Amino acid sequence: MNQQEFWNTKFSKADYFYGINPNEFLASNMKILENHKKLLCLGEGEGRNALFFAKNGFDVSAIDASNLGLEKLKNRAIEEKLDIQTICMDLNDWTVLEKYDVIVASYLHMYKNEREELFKKIENSLNTNGYFIGEFFSTKQLSYNSGGPKDLDLLYTVEDFMGYFNLCEKNITEEIVILDEGIGHQGEACVIRVKIKKV
Repeated sequence: MNQQEFWNTKFSKADYFYGINPNEFLASNMKILENHKKLLCLGEGEGRNALFFAKNGFDVSAIDASNLGLEKLKNRAIEEKLDIQTICMDLNDWTVLEKYDVIVASYLHMYKNEREELFKKIENSLNTNGYFIGEFFSTKQLSYNSGGPKDLDLLYTVEDFMGYFNLCEKNITEEIVILDEGIGHQGEACVIRVKIKKV
């Protein structure tokens, strides 16, 4: 099953598999992003983060492998009179064509051997003083039942991020949080929170 089929299956199970509210950690960083405008959401799914940032005045683009997820995002954007550019593609096929002030991701499931390439693209896509902000499931998430992949290869450690983004200031922590995101993420979880600024 390819990425598109996998996520389409998930997103057809519920109105909004991960709910309609933005990821709490991403939303909590609004203050530092005040003077940033152009934002890209990676692996954006059904659009909860994209819609939140668009409502808050950002110029938002969203990439996801699931045409079904992006369809839901587009429908809600039309309802709420928001202009969000959607790009349906596997992130491994993403090529850097423009620069962004902010790149965000919540629970991006990329295999270990695909990350180096992706992290380089993210760094290259950021404007100076731009931010990459994300929340990812830790390898310790395997001990929790609140969601996330059961494949170690799709989970992250602090070191996974520390080895990259050499032109950046990095703030990377592992934390225990309580998730309340649709039917997909419920309960105590172990996550890696990433806040990276290109200097």
